[in-house]
Amino acid sequence: MNPKSPFKWRHYQSEIILLCVRWYLSYPLSYRQVMEMVNERGLDIHHTSVFRWVQEYSPEIDKRLRSHLRRANDSWRVDETYILVKGKQKYLYRAVDSQGNTLDFLLTAKRDAKAAKRFVRKTLKAIHTSTPRVITVDKNPAYPKAIKELKAAKKLPEIVKLRQIKYLNNKRLVGK
Repeated sequence: MNPKSPFKWRHYQSEIILLCVRWYLSYPLSYRQVMEMVNERGLDIHHTSVFRWVQEYSPEIDKRLRSHLRRANDSWRVDETYILVKGKQKYLYRAVDSQGNTLDFLLTAKRDAKAAKRFVRKTLKAIHTSTPRVITVDKNPAYPKAIKELKAAKKLPEIVKLRQIKYLNNKRLVGK
């Protein structure tokens, strides 16, 4: 995509394309539902066009909006849960700050120290996060090992406190 003129050679106006992408990303709509909404407004758009627009423009939108996200505070709550993806069990790691603002998430095949370490490292790299003062996790034994390795590699300051409390980390994750 050309950053200077990302909508060059497109059949529809940029406002229409961005509206369709925004609707798809903001609300729990399918490509066909977005197509129907646009078609009701007098435009003949196919659902595969909406699919292509989402695939092409959503990474750029994400990149441009990341810097405008609200800065997270220094108290993190990290948790993981399993979900079924195409009939296979996957682990969804997620982190929020103490006010409930989402820091990051990661989908992995395994629930081990390597995955926990990768998730914390990914969360630290996010633009809107600050270095944590305290990280609250559940009783998963992978977290202490991952945090210890990150501190040894100087990716995480030594002053970061790790709290293992069974339910406190879930306090802000539910309903967000």
